[in-house]
Amino acid sequence: MINNKNFQLRKILTNKNETSFLMEAHNGISAKIVEDVGFQAIWASGFAISSSLALRDCNENSWTQTLDILEYMADAVNIPILLDGDTGYGNFNNFRRLIYKLEQRGISGVCIEDKVFPKLNSFVEQKDRLAQVEEFCGKIKAGKDVQKDKNFTIVARVESLVSGLPIEEALMRSEAYFKAGADAILIHSKKETGDEILEFVKKCPVDIPLIIVPTKYYKTPTSLFKKAQIAAIIWANQSFRAAYASMKKTLQEIFHTESLQNTEPHITSMSEIFNILHYDELKVAEEKYLPKIIKES
Repeated sequence: MINNKNFQLRKILTNKNETSFLMEAHNGISAKIVEDVGFQAIWASGFAISSSLALRDCNENSWTQTLDILEYMADAVNIPILLDGDTGYGNFNNFRRLIYKLEQRGISGVCIEDKVFPKLNSFVEQKDRLAQVEEFCGKIKAGKDVQKDKNFTIVARVESLVSGLPIEEALMRSEAYFKAGADAILIHSKKETGDEILEFVKKCPVDIPLIIVPTKYYKTPTSLFKKAQIAAIIWANQSFRAAYASMKKTLQEIFHTESLQNTEPHITSMSEIFNILHYDELKVAEEKYLPKIIKES
């Protein structure tokens, strides 16, 4: 039996003829909003999940805490989720265990980066040590060997460019990871333009599906990445950052005015929350399952 979510994600991440888009989510409600506005898949961001817990993006939250959040997200939506799995939370054995638990929870894929555990967010001004190529290839092979569904997707994230290494290093690593079994390559960059990414794409073997995260080089037109046949673009942290900005602005307004008069007209209504969480279904279920004497008491 084909897992439709897994099949859908694999198609999104490996189809170079059509660029797809994933939007970040970090909990159940943000996942529902991502689905509600029309995105095809979700990026479960390590940065956003850890930040929502008031923890730093350097493996301060455990992978089991992340799993708990992922379970709520998977239950909330009908679109696939790709986990930002950091380094796989350890060596090949930790990664094997992670794959096993992700499949249990209905997560359709995982992206792991070639850094040494514990990692640090790529945009923090500090150089992370990269994993040895052979060790990271072994981690990919271990993950592919234990996955039960052939459509579960493993993405290898190459951090060479972020670390200031030449494109040749990124190309060498990408080819090695793809040969080791990675289904797609996420090539990462923190430059202010997409020139580095586009140069990498030109030199990369055509059979490797490529994924990008244009957080820093967002001014580069998306049309250029489509023309370069990028398989998928990830908007990696915008929903969390937007929620943070809106929440802070609203709370400052309430604190300074000591009133809700200027706030209530501009924030989400209670009715909209009730609608997206399907409170109406609960009423129908009560009519069906609750004895009349309990409903009237």
